[in-house]
Amino acid sequence: MGLQQFEQRLERLVEGAFTKAFRSDLQPVEIGRRLTREMDLLRRVGVNGLITPNVFIVELSADDARRFERFSEVLARELADAAREHARIEGYTFVGPVEVELRRSARLRAGRYRVYADFEEGPDGMPAGVLVLSDGTEVVVGSEPVVIGRLPECTIVLGDPNVSRRHAEVARAEDGQGAVVRDLQSTNGTRVNGVPVREQALADGDEVTVGTTVLRFHAG
Repeated sequence: MGLQQFEQRLERLVEGAFTKAFRSDLQPVEIGRRLTREMDLLRRVGVNGLITPNVFIVELSADDARRFERFSEVLARELADAAREHARIEGYTFVGPVEVELRRSARLRAGRYRVYADFEEGPDGMPAGVLVLSDGTEVVVGSEPVVIGRLPECTIVLGDPNVSRRHAEVARAEDGQGAVVRDLQSTNGTRVNGVPVREQALADGDEVTVGTTVLRFHAG
């Protein structure tokens, strides 16, 4: 299911201006398949179940890197989403935020690529999870609460008039397992999967809506 969704999203992305770039022998879904295969091959037993790599480097030939250059950030973001979805389906967890980097390699011919996968802990060790913004930015939920609001000192600053100065926070649960979202007495409230909440434990894949902004939560 994860790779199917990945492929469908990329099909929409490559319409029009991107179509020519994808006429090379290398198709992005091939990279997605290799990436998830590396996750399966390198998975191992951790304290809380199976853990899998969370940091990936994709080496592309100079030709393919040039073709994909215009939307490399989008491709990296979609690959990271595919990794998270595959982990959700297989019951894997990560030791840190998922990161995908595309690199150019002079050693590779057009159509050839390599995927390197590794484990890399977040700055606070095993995170409670990450919040993913609409542009793909990931904010780790670690030892300190992630505060969302309009004030410059907030962790996630939103220039939305529907958002209060200190609107909501996402923090580790008191028992150290998972994360919770708390509304900080905001004017317009906080919603999880469309339902207004004051305080709510977050599950993997939940959507937190603050004003008009939707943030996706991925469990650590």
